[in-house]
Amino acid sequence: MKYIAQLREGEKISEIYLCKAKQVARTKMGKTYYSLSLQDKSGMIDGKVWELSGGIDHFEPLDYVKIDGDVTSFQGSPQLNIRRLRVARAGEYDPADYLPVSENGIEEMYGELLAFIKSIRNDPLRTLAEMFFVGDAEFIRAFKGHSAAKTVHHGFVGGLLEHTLSVMKLCDFYCKQYPLLRRDLLLGAALFHDIGKTRELSDFPENDYTDEGQLLGHIVIGTVMLSEKMREIPEFPAKLASELEHCVLAHHGEYEYGSPKKPALAEALALNFADNLDAKMQTLKELFAGNAGNRGWLGFNRLLDSNVRMTSEW
Repeated sequence: MKYIAQLREGEKISEIYLCKAKQVARTKMGKTYYSLSLQDKSGMIDGKVWELSGGIDHFEPLDYVKIDGDVTSFQGSPQLNIRRLRVARAGEYDPADYLPVSENGIEEMYGELLAFIKSIRNDPLRTLAEMFFVGDAEFIRAFKGHSAAKTVHHGFVGGLLEHTLSVMKLCDFYCKQYPLLRRDLLLGAALFHDIGKTRELSDFPENDYTDEGQLLGHIVIGTVMLSEKMREIPEFPAKLASELEHCVLAHHGEYEYGSPKKPALAEALALNFADNLDAKMQTLKELFAGNAGNRGWLGFNRLLDSNVRMTSEW
């Protein structure tokens, strides 16, 4: 199989990919064409079907499709011009080849996460963490298997776990560097900050926004999930509950980024910086990996709000 990450401009291919999205569009001359998002475990690529007659069979989003086409380039990014397309038949593909998965072992990462939970000294907060991450089998399944975002960063199986663990590691470092930070609160907030994504996004291979995700968003969903669990713990400290919920509500930092509150606690500010740093560094990592060998300018990136390139080799 020729994985998407291996495709190079000028190649002719005949491969099976997962069609993540299909959009019917029109050229400036009014001619109808298909714009596709195609995926395998190595990444995603845009595909265009300019001629809809002849060798193009009917297909729908989330179908596995056999395509014949040419690898081209558009605005510096690879693209597939598709000449022939049909729905792949059972036995022609292995679904495991089409789900992007963290390059780090999921069980190993989860073990590190549990070690952080054990290090929390506050009994009610540790109990709360264990209710989610030790005692709730359905939540654990969803948390291990979910992405951290639809497309922006960590958009792969295990992505939510990988991102959460990275944010916890950064927050643990912040606590060593800045003693004013309350470690238990900050680590707890880091652990819980994105739990709402287990319900904001659907399972793979769809990995798209649910109705609940569209209407409420992961910040509100996660805060409600926390509140419900905290009510099950007798005499959970009211101030701790409010401070923990505030950190989750404020972790995007600014109203314009979907944060219902701006950080009012040192721990909320530290969480915002850790979350933002990990998301942006992962965005760069994925961008550079998708443009292997290209040390030129890669174009404007919406999350970074800048045209970016790799550092020069000295």
